[in-house]
Amino acid sequence: MRIYNTLTRRKEELKTITPGEVKIYACGPTVYNYIHIGNARPLCVFDTLRRYLEYRGYKVNFVQNFTDIDDKIIKKAIEEDSDYKTVSEKYIKEFWTDAEGMNFKPATVHPKATENIDKIIEIIETLVEKGYAYPVDNGDVYFSPKKFDGYGKLSHQPLEDLEAGARINIGELKKEPMDFALWKGAKPGEPYWDSPWGKGRPGWHIECSAMAGRFLGETIDIHCGGQDLIFPHHENEIAQSECCNGVPFANYWMHNGYINVDNVKMSKSLGNFFTVRDVAEKYGYEPIRYLMISSQYRSPINYSTGIIEQCKASLQRLYTCRDSLDFALENAGENIPENADEIKAKLDSRREQFITAMDDDLNTADGISAVFELVRDININVINSDSKELIGYAAGLFDELTGVLGLVCNRKSNSLDSEIEELIALRTKARQEKNWAESDRIRDELKAQGIILEDTPQGVKWHRE
Repeated sequence: MRIYNTLTRRKEELKTITPGEVKIYACGPTVYNYIHIGNARPLCVFDTLRRYLEYRGYKVNFVQNFTDIDDKIIKKAIEEDSDYKTVSEKYIKEFWTDAEGMNFKPATVHPKATENIDKIIEIIETLVEKGYAYPVDNGDVYFSPKKFDGYGKLSHQPLEDLEAGARINIGELKKEPMDFALWKGAKPGEPYWDSPWGKGRPGWHIECSAMAGRFLGETIDIHCGGQDLIFPHHENEIAQSECCNGVPFANYWMHNGYINVDNVKMSKSLGNFFTVRDVAEKYGYEPIRYLMISSQYRSPINYSTGIIEQCKASLQRLYTCRDSLDFALENAGENIPENADEIKAKLDSRREQFITAMDDDLNTADGISAVFELVRDININVINSDSKELIGYAAGLFDELTGVLGLVCNRKSNSLDSEIEELIALRTKARQEKNWAESDRIRDELKAQGIILEDTPQGVKWHRE
């Protein structure tokens, strides 16, 4: 597999530290509100990366954090007359509702910043001892990027350019505009932890260095996140981690592209800001996942009503194919077509097409195309084959590839619930008796429940709308 490495700006062959194992750290959400569709993209993209690596035989140790102490969380707690813990726990719970809806596979571990204060303090102490960081009178501790020769290597900007946009805000006691906080002295009424520098809390950047180090080691295989995190967050993670440990922090850096809304970059200030919950309530969760992986992950994607509707329609094509396979399997005989081996070889070529796409820097767009080519092959060569063996083979391959993408995850159960089964049986009886009015009434009743019927020579097929 080849991965585009933001650090080197080229595609590189994936060579892991331990053969057959991959250590991945993905930056998770700051839990002060519902996640938005911008958060959804790295969730879906890097969940697919993890699934694909497992599919290819790797043992994956996947760590994704929760930032559960932050200025935004404290502000939210004040607004809600609450406390940081109540706010963070509430939105972690809401995160899981949305993540599970999008078929996100839980990480190996989901650490919280507040559960790793000891590791954070340990790293800061080391950085202070080595001269890369310094405490000031108000309890803050700052890191000095100028003391790290490699600063700017991820964002590919010289220190002078990065420094041009930096400033010292009122109340900050740092020495240089570029210096960033590792530890923040507690202000009145704020939550705090005891430290060698007084009561305070961690800065944002240090928590990821601490959690990546604790759960994955000093050097990890892949660090990933949104493109907006390259600078300053990931740049600062590299600096503090490598100055502390003296070894490379991550060998590969993967960053997904931005999301535009109606061809304009999504922004709260522009009012074109959508939460995953908002979109899911109208269109469901799975079309969101489909949208997020429908383009190559480094490319920007556009969200609009029309596009999410197209994603929903594309998913329906996949569900229709899978339901047709189930129906055909139930009614098929033991026929083995003369060209069965040729058909299987054609189906197998779609697997190879899929793997070739995904091996090329996780090209899910071409991976999805391979799945739709498989659907076409199934519709032409398999559905009407009257061969349980061939239909079962096709169904297994379909599930294999869509499973890697995390799609077609809401299939109906093999047995209808009793109410729907009874209604379909009553409609069949009405049709046999040529009672078309009653037949139409039952069809309309089922449609109102989201059940669409299709009359075929083999019997009644159905799917959910």
